[in-house]
Amino acid sequence: MPVVSIRFSDHPLYERLKKTARRQRVSISTLAERLIDEGLRMDAHPLIEFRDYSTGRYPALVGGPQVVHVIDAMVGGDVPTGQRRTRAAELMNLSLAQVDAALAYYADYTDEIDADIAERLRQAEEMEAAWRRQRELLAT
Repeated sequence: MPVVSIRFSDHPLYERLKKTARRQRVSISTLAERLIDEGLRMDAHPLIEFRDYSTGRYPALVGGPQVVHVIDAMVGGDVPTGQRRTRAAELMNLSLAQVDAALAYYADYTDEIDADIAERLRQAEEMEAAWRRQRELLAT
């Protein structure tokens, strides 16, 4: 693992980093690494931001849905490949530029988004199985 030493020319910036790390209960290095990674991703993908959700921190379109939701609406299904961008834009009330921004992010981070889609599907299947068990108990 490479080690990088950073000198802060702005003492209040370091204090804010330290305070935020303490509040989030992570090390300064962990927080700095996350912020640098997200900053570099947002620099490469200007229409993407990162937001905290109850299930974690995820990339999302600025002012829009999570990238995973846009991609999930486009990948697979019975919509012909050539119409998927337009259909996703219509269904999610997004511009084609927003859909393309999500697609560009997905192209760079395919494994992460695919893993998130798979995990969401797994969770949905677990919730449906629990719901079915509850219905069976009520039927007896």
